[in-house]
Amino acid sequence: MTTRVLTAVAALCSVAACAIPPQGVSPEDVARFDDAVASIGCDLVGESDYLPVELQTGMTREQVVQTAQYRLATEDAVQLENGGIRLVTGPCAPA
Repeated sequence: MTTRVLTAVAALCSVAACAIPPQGVSPEDVARFDDAVASIGCDLVGESDYLPVELQTGMTREQVVQTAQYRLATEDAVQLENGGIRLVTGPCAPA
């Protein structure tokens, strides 16, 4: 690759944060994740949050964790001080 192409790829990655859904997680799974997190109040923090999201989506714990990280990378969620995340899109968008 030429330097120009590498620079362009690097610029695209920085703009898009090179965020791709986790392996084995479809766009439909991400939408189900968003709906499930919204249904529990938009915050994903502890066991009482993870279990209903896993049940509603059919995802494993690892897939839920990876999808939460993906939503952070796409800026569709924000990190909370307590270590959890808050979804900030759809019904969870700030007023």
